[in-house]
Amino acid sequence: MSARAPAARGYRLRPAARKGGRRPASRIHWDKVGRVALVLVLFAILASYVNPVVNFLDARSDARAERTSLEELRSENTRLRARLATLDEPGAAERAARKLGMVAEGESAYVIEGVK
Repeated sequence: MSARAPAARGYRLRPAARKGGRRPASRIHWDKVGRVALVLVLFAILASYVNPVVNFLDARSDARAERTSLEELRSENTRLRARLATLDEPGAAERAARKLGMVAEGESAYVIEGVK
């Protein structure tokens, strides 16, 4: 007879029974392990969002500071344009020269001392 003959006659091969009977229960509680792993993954995902949020807040404060600087520069630009307009007027060069203490040709310069 061949090795297949008992299986062909209706016999089924099964593994031999263990001596201890039933298999002992696992000491690992896989449901708790799964929950802990899920919480750790959640914290890792949240931690990955910390740096972009900090960068966003820094960029927002930088933008606010740049807007303030822009307003200051615009007001200075307006002031300088007004000054430029006064310098384009006739006699502006003469007024500026007199502020510096210069005199025109043919004039005499006088210095008065002791006046408070």
